[in-house]
Amino acid sequence: MTPLALLLVSLGGGIGAALRFWLDGFVKGRTARTAAAWFPLGTLVINVTGSFVLGVVTGLGEAGTLGPSAVAVLGTGMMGGYTTFSTASTETVQLFRSGRTGAAVLNGLGMLVVSVGAAALGLTLGRNT
Repeated sequence: MTPLALLLVSLGGGIGAALRFWLDGFVKGRTARTAAAWFPLGTLVINVTGSFVLGVVTGLGEAGTLGPSAVAVLGTGMMGGYTTFSTASTETVQLFRSGRTGAAVLNGLGMLVVSVGAAALGLTLGRNT
Protein backbone atom coordinates (compact mmCIF):
# COMPACT_ATOMS: atom_id res chain seq x y z
CA MET A 1 0.00 0.00 0.00
CA THR A 2 1.37 3.39 -0.95
CA PRO A 3 1.54 6.27 1.52
CA LEU A 4 -1.08 8.13 -0.57
CA ALA A 5 -3.45 5.16 -0.46
CA LEU A 6 -3.02 4.93 3.32
CA LEU A 7 -3.75 8.64 3.65
CA LEU A 8 -6.87 8.39 1.48
CA VAL A 9 -8.21 5.35 3.37
CA SER A 10 -7.57 7.23 6.63
CA LEU A 11 -9.40 10.30 5.35
CA GLY A 12 -12.27 8.10 4.21
CA GLY A 13 -12.42 6.56 7.69
CA GLY A 14 -12.57 10.00 9.26
CA ILE A 15 -15.35 11.09 6.94
CA GLY A 16 -17.27 7.90 7.66
CA ALA A 17 -16.93 8.38 11.42
CA ALA A 18 -18.13 11.99 11.12
CA LEU A 19 -21.13 10.84 9.05
CA ARG A 20 -21.93 8.20 11.67
CA PHE A 21 -21.77 10.79 14.47
CA TRP A 22 -24.03 13.19 12.56
CA LEU A 23 -26.59 10.55 11.50
CA ASP A 24 -26.86 9.07 14.99
CA GLY A 25 -27.58 12.54 16.38
CA PHE A 26 -30.05 13.24 13.59
CA VAL A 27 -31.98 10.00 14.23
CA LYS A 28 -31.99 10.57 18.00
CA GLY A 29 -33.23 14.12 17.48
CA ARG A 30 -36.12 12.91 15.31
CA THR A 31 -37.36 10.05 17.47
CA ALA A 32 -39.42 10.34 20.61
CA ARG A 33 -37.35 10.27 23.78
CA THR A 34 -39.03 7.10 24.96
CA ALA A 35 -38.37 5.32 21.67
CA ALA A 36 -34.73 6.42 21.60
CA ALA A 37 -34.26 5.23 25.18
CA TRP A 38 -35.91 1.88 24.44
CA PHE A 39 -34.01 0.97 21.28
CA PRO A 40 -30.80 2.27 19.64
CA LEU A 41 -32.38 3.07 16.27
CA GLY A 42 -29.50 5.29 15.12
CA THR A 43 -26.99 2.45 15.30
CA LEU A 44 -29.38 0.16 13.44
CA VAL A 45 -29.84 2.70 10.64
CA ILE A 46 -26.09 3.27 10.43
CA ASN A 47 -25.15 -0.41 10.28
CA VAL A 48 -27.85 -1.36 7.80
CA THR A 49 -27.15 1.53 5.42
CA GLY A 50 -23.40 1.01 5.80
CA SER A 51 -23.72 -2.69 5.03
CA PHE A 52 -25.77 -1.88 1.95
CA VAL A 53 -23.30 0.73 0.69
CA LEU A 54 -20.34 -1.57 1.38
CA GLY A 55 -22.12 -4.30 -0.58
CA VAL A 56 -22.65 -1.94 -3.53
CA VAL A 57 -19.03 -0.75 -3.42
CA THR A 58 -17.73 -4.32 -3.23
CA GLY A 59 -20.02 -5.43 -6.06
CA LEU A 60 -18.89 -2.50 -8.22
CA GLY A 61 -15.31 -3.49 -7.50
CA GLU A 62 -15.98 -7.11 -8.46
CA ALA A 63 -17.68 -5.95 -11.67
CA GLY A 64 -14.67 -3.80 -12.54
CA THR A 65 -16.67 -0.58 -12.37
CA LEU A 66 -14.62 0.69 -9.41
CA GLY A 67 -10.90 0.19 -9.15
CA PRO A 68 -9.17 -1.36 -6.13
CA SER A 69 -8.11 2.05 -4.77
CA ALA A 70 -11.67 3.40 -4.85
CA VAL A 71 -12.96 0.23 -3.18
CA ALA A 72 -10.32 0.61 -0.46
CA VAL A 73 -11.12 4.28 0.18
CA LEU A 74 -14.90 3.94 0.03
CA GLY A 75 -15.25 0.44 1.48
CA THR A 76 -12.45 -0.05 3.97
CA GLY A 77 -12.04 3.62 4.82
CA MET A 78 -15.38 5.36 4.65
CA MET A 79 -17.72 2.46 5.41
CA GLY A 80 -15.27 1.07 7.98
CA GLY A 81 -15.44 4.39 9.81
CA TYR A 82 -19.18 4.72 9.29
CA THR A 83 -20.40 1.33 10.51
CA THR A 84 -20.03 0.38 14.14
CA PHE A 85 -20.25 -3.22 15.27
CA SER A 86 -18.64 -2.36 18.61
CA THR A 87 -21.35 0.18 19.46
CA ALA A 88 -24.07 -2.29 18.46
CA SER A 89 -22.50 -4.93 20.70
CA THR A 90 -22.22 -2.56 23.64
CA GLU A 91 -25.79 -1.33 23.23
CA THR A 92 -27.04 -4.93 23.09
CA VAL A 93 -25.25 -5.76 26.35
CA GLN A 94 -26.61 -2.58 27.96
CA LEU A 95 -30.14 -3.57 26.94
CA PHE A 96 -29.67 -7.03 28.51
CA ARG A 97 -28.26 -5.55 31.70
CA SER A 98 -31.16 -3.14 32.04
CA GLY A 99 -33.64 -6.02 31.84
CA ARG A 100 -34.86 -5.25 28.31
CA THR A 101 -34.23 -8.74 26.97
CA GLY A 102 -36.63 -8.45 24.03
CA ALA A 103 -35.01 -5.22 22.85
CA ALA A 104 -31.56 -6.77 23.30
CA VAL A 105 -32.44 -9.82 21.19
CA LEU A 106 -34.10 -7.62 18.57
CA ASN A 107 -31.06 -5.35 18.48
CA GLY A 108 -28.41 -8.09 18.38
CA LEU A 109 -30.00 -10.65 16.09
CA GLY A 110 -32.16 -8.23 14.15
CA MET A 111 -29.26 -5.98 13.25
CA LEU A 112 -27.19 -8.97 12.17
CA VAL A 113 -29.91 -10.40 9.93
CA VAL A 114 -30.99 -7.09 8.42
CA SER A 115 -27.41 -5.86 7.89
CA VAL A 116 -26.36 -9.09 6.17
CA GLY A 117 -29.47 -8.90 3.98
CA ALA A 118 -28.68 -5.28 3.11
CA ALA A 119 -25.10 -6.24 2.24
CA ALA A 120 -26.32 -9.08 0.01
CA LEU A 121 -28.74 -6.75 -1.76
CA GLY A 122 -26.04 -4.13 -2.24
CA LEU A 123 -23.59 -6.72 -3.57
CA THR A 124 -26.16 -7.96 -6.06
CA LEU A 125 -26.96 -4.45 -7.23
CA GLY A 126 -23.29 -3.50 -7.48
CA ARG A 127 -22.36 -6.60 -9.50
CA ASN A 128 -25.22 -6.04 -11.92
CA THR A 129 -24.67 -2.34 -12.54
